[in-house]
Amino acid sequence: MNISDSDLTETGLPLDTPRGKILIIACGALAREIIDLKNANGWTHLDLTCLPANYHLYPDKITDAVRNCVAKHRDTYDDIFIAYADCGTGGLLEAACKELGVQMIAGPHCYSFFEGNDRFSETSKEEITTFYLTDFLVRQFDAFIIKPMGLDRHPQLRDMYFGNYEKLVYQAQTDDPALTQKAQLCADRLGLKFERRFTGYGDLETALKTL
Repeated sequence: MNISDSDLTETGLPLDTPRGKILIIACGALAREIIDLKNANGWTHLDLTCLPANYHLYPDKITDAVRNCVAKHRDTYDDIFIAYADCGTGGLLEAACKELGVQMIAGPHCYSFFEGNDRFSETSKEEITTFYLTDFLVRQFDAFIIKPMGLDRHPQLRDMYFGNYEKLVYQAQTDDPALTQKAQLCADRLGLKFERRFTGYGDLETALKTL
């Protein structure tokens, strides 16, 4: 499937011809990971559509968008799974999923479920000065971090945004030396120490295996 990160950020991933029994409605930032997992495991019973990844910049949009997508596709599928964590919705997405009778990924955000929610809950208090990036966010660093924060126009704002951070942790879903190098450059750009932490797909894979 030929998809660009820019498309996943701005428009998401439209549903192809329905073939499976279960529809995954996901954040565009998870599209490549879910497609890789589907292909690796032969999960032909799962179809995928994604909402724009940039909704994470406006999390108040996520819950209504998920509601609308569930309503649009509910009659076509036996079940629907929401590949979002809370993602800044303040519990509204979880409440909507319960109301709609659909499951979602547990956890506060993708950094947690990629790390593994149990492990992240244990370490997060010690890493309160840590800034996290995933594979997708490394590739889309300018679109999600630099431009929305105005750092491309006003680099002096770096200290205001990141002055209290000490370290950038790159949560690597894949072994990609070029992506690791780019993540290191992201850390350098923000003036932070760098750590690469291979997480694989974490609790995302665990959740999808149950479908």
